[in-house]
Amino acid sequence: MNQRGFTLIELMVVIVILGILAGLIIPRIMGRPEEARRMKARVQIESIETALKLYKLDNGSYPSTEQGLEALVEAPSVGQLPRAWRDGGYLEKGRVPKDPWDSEFIYLSPGVNSDFDLISYGADGEPGGED
Repeated sequence: MNQRGFTLIELMVVIVILGILAGLIIPRIMGRPEEARRMKARVQIESIETALKLYKLDNGSYPSTEQGLEALVEAPSVGQLPRAWRDGGYLEKGRVPKDPWDSEFIYLSPGVNSDFDLISYGADGEPGGED
């Protein structure tokens, strides 16, 4: 009877190789959720920007900072009132989405950098940083 199996050294080599592969692959897999959140935030910002531009086309100006993004889902009752607010609003689902980190987007109009600024502070919820 000829039994063929793996030697202890062969098993140790396989375990070391698997450990090295896991060390290389796991950090990449673990980083994906944060990358997906950043991508979702970009898509949400683009969607809100489109809604703001439609609001301006209908009403002649962007909502003020005081009116905020809520002006996209409910006709403002303060500040410069819209002249042709669209029934049903400007955002799907009739609500302003939160960013992927469950925080409100920051909206400034006029903005520091353009007609308006739309900001998500990211995972740490603080201004600045890379997220």
